[in-house]
Amino acid sequence: MVGFGAGGGTDIAARIVADPLGDLLGQSVVVENRPGAGGITAANYVAKSPKDGTTALMMSNAHIIAPAMYKTLPYDSVNDFQMLSMIGSAGLVLVARKDFPANNLAETLQLLKSSPGKYNFATPGVGTTQHFAVELMNQMAGIKMQHIPFRATPQAIAALLGGQVELVMELIQTVRGQIESGELKAIAVTSPQRFPSLPNVPTFAESGLPDYAVTSWYGLALPAGTPEPAVTAFSAALTKALASDQVRQGILKVGALPTSSTPEALRQHIAAEVARWQAVREKAGIEQQQ
Repeated sequence: MVGFGAGGGTDIAARIVADPLGDLLGQSVVVENRPGAGGITAANYVAKSPKDGTTALMMSNAHIIAPAMYKTLPYDSVNDFQMLSMIGSAGLVLVARKDFPANNLAETLQLLKSSPGKYNFATPGVGTTQHFAVELMNQMAGIKMQHIPFRATPQAIAALLGGQVELVMELIQTVRGQIESGELKAIAVTSPQRFPSLPNVPTFAESGLPDYAVTSWYGLALPAGTPEPAVTAFSAALTKALASDQVRQGILKVGALPTSSTPEALRQHIAAEVARWQAVREKAGIEQQQ
């Protein structure tokens, strides 16, 4: 089950693992898209599905931002799911126009600190991973920028290139071509280590914010209470699928790094991320939705 439309990152991740999983499980695995409410519609459907191992949720960052952005959810993002494994992870990159006066993160932070509120940043919407990633940077660096939300990434990038905003935080794969062509200037990547597709761009951590790290990720989960034999069978098939060259190459092609985990590690990751983004939202004064 995918909580977003066909063609998006979460949908592609699900389709990459669907056929190999079906072969290993000996049954057809169908990807169904149930977009709505930032992934909440699909998550709620899976949380309340029969606990028989036949319905799984392909999760993404939206799964851990939802409890931060909404006052109430019809499910618990951690406890109503039997986590299986991480699928892949990807970094984001802070970009500016090529004529931006700063060339690295240290210079950027110095510029922003010298003129509080003068500079602004664009994102594809309030409460997106891109938005929260910048708010975390602002909080950790002690800076203030104006947020200009758009409906989608192309509009945010157009505003950047058109001079309406100074900075954009976006998934690496989305803006990689414009960085390589010189149209955009990469300031720093958010991943804990330098990202393979942008090896010459330093991380936030090595550029002055040592504890800063944000990744976009995909993971798979069943409804909580799924019997152990079903969980074990699904987990074993998923582990084999993630180890195959076919799946690994597919994940790499969408700009993510193949990543697997234990169910408990994924559970701990989600719980920690929910707490982190709730704290960021509160400190940033971002209003929760009903």
